[in-house]
Amino acid sequence: MQLLIATTNQGKLDEIKIILDGLPIEFFTLRSFPAVGEIEETGQTFTENSRIKAEYYAAKTGMLTVAEDSGLAIDALDGRPGVRSSRFNGETYEEKFSEIYKQLSKCGGNGSPAKFICALTLIDKEIIFEAKGTVEGFIAAEPCGKAGFGYDPIFYYPPHACTLAELSREQKIAISHRGQAFRQLRAFLATWQNETHPR
Repeated sequence: MQLLIATTNQGKLDEIKIILDGLPIEFFTLRSFPAVGEIEETGQTFTENSRIKAEYYAAKTGMLTVAEDSGLAIDALDGRPGVRSSRFNGETYEEKFSEIYKQLSKCGGNGSPAKFICALTLIDKEIIFEAKGTVEGFIAAEPCGKAGFGYDPIFYYPPHACTLAELSREQKIAISHRGQAFRQLRAFLATWQNETHPR
């Protein structure tokens, strides 16, 4: 089975490949299709954006395609940065963190509850599977940890008493929003592969 993982984010790619490891899959990434270009994420939800991306890249490449959209939703900021997480204020994550802490301080929301959300869509000419994962925690008092990527350093996860950036990759995948969603995909692919390509 050949599968296009429609992301250029290396951190996401590494996590997804670990979760799907062991399945009879040949992975392709968008780097294999440099002429395809990008699609604007205009959805109002993570699921809408994952559909937009999966439909676009599946149509452009003709491949079985999975796309995901994920981000951080902070209660005290009415769910922001949400679907705009990757495009939220500033080029670097340090700038994004600074703006988040500034907004939280302004509204008295320091230590606010927050959640990471991941939605994925799998397309084989049409949508054949969708899944969602959520992990809940709080915004840390300050960024901590060097592992992970994105907003991991400011997301405090109470059961481990640390941020996601202080966990090993394996620990993070075991509890994360992306881990939850892609384990559902893994289970689906294992069954679907046997049904559509029996040995």
